[in-house]
Amino acid sequence: MDDKSTDLSSLRIDRTESPRFSPKPKLIRRLVITALALVVLPGGFFLLRPVLVPGVEVQLATASFTSAAQANAVLTASGYVVARRKAAVASKGTGQLVYLGVEEGDEVKKGQVIARLEDNDVTAALNRAKEDLRVAEADLHDAKQSLERQRILKEKQFVAVADYDAAEARYQRVVASIESARASVKEAEAAVGNTRIVAPFDGTVLSKNADVGEIVAPLAGAASSRAAVVTIADMSSLEVEADVSEANLTRVFSRQPCEITLDAYPEQHYPGYVEKIVPTADRAKATVMVKIRFKSYDRRVLPEMGAKIIFLPAGSEESTEPAVSLLTVPASAVAARDGKAVVYQIQHGRAAEIPVVLGRRAGHQVEIKQGLKAGDKVVASVDQKIAPGTRLTVKQN
Repeated sequence: MDDKSTDLSSLRIDRTESPRFSPKPKLIRRLVITALALVVLPGGFFLLRPVLVPGVEVQLATASFTSAAQANAVLTASGYVVARRKAAVASKGTGQLVYLGVEEGDEVKKGQVIARLEDNDVTAALNRAKEDLRVAEADLHDAKQSLERQRILKEKQFVAVADYDAAEARYQRVVASIESARASVKEAEAAVGNTRIVAPFDGTVLSKNADVGEIVAPLAGAASSRAAVVTIADMSSLEVEADVSEANLTRVFSRQPCEITLDAYPEQHYPGYVEKIVPTADRAKATVMVKIRFKSYDRRVLPEMGAKIIFLPAGSEESTEPAVSLLTVPASAVAARDGKAVVYQIQHGRAAEIPVVLGRRAGHQVEIKQGLKAGDKVVASVDQKIAPGTRLTVKQN
């Protein structure tokens, strides 16, 4: 058995001496990092280039319908189509609606019966008045003969003057009662007529405000009663009411030529002129109402449609025919590439070249006959920096 006091220091590993043929770890790490950097950095820059390198900043324009008149516009405004002749047709009497002969969109003629109220009571009153008139007329025949007999007897002095006067007074009373009966008949006929609701003028039914079975009253005092039965408008009296700012009122004058475009049909333009400048201002909106008359329009124009009005300078070419609209874009959006007219759209963040066929020019706009449709977005201003595939970013206003 070894002695416990044996020196164990001889068993310790000597770390001061490096292993033979072993390269330095730091050098290896540096070589590996350098190699990776040479491989990864170029690839990463290529992949991240779209993010690191910003694209060309552009603004977009919309292909829209316009007209040649817009190039000469001195002012634009918005308004609504209204009918100069419009009426909420109601009854002068009170009663239950038993007949309604029209629907929305129906055309009516002046004097046409639109609706009828229950009339049993007023018809009975009319019949009674007519019978009272017949009784009075029957008394007239007897009173007239009696007066004639008294006159003959009076001339022969066979009767007293008082008897003749009584016969004459009776005759006058009968005549008066006949006139009263005739007035009663007219009154009853008017009451019956009040149960008939008629059109006050030629027009078109815009809305139906009551149905058969409802109570109709002139003032609609009860919550369950109706005042107007239908609303009609004269479709030949349509015009546009537009609010013009007080600051721009000096640009508007009577008989000024205008062009009217409906929001529902932006491709159609209707000729018009300023009919009236209402002589009062809206204090809340600081505007003045201007009424614009159509020179011509078609059946597509309806009351309450939104409209845009272009006020033209004096002496502008006037036409009574609706103007044809053009699909246009700003002239700066069109460029010449290889002898062809093109515009650019943004597709997946890059410029896409779209060949187009140009038409006539209207101010700062140019007509696009082929290649685009209304609502398409294009680069508003094209220069030499923009080419197919160029990265584009939309400029934020």
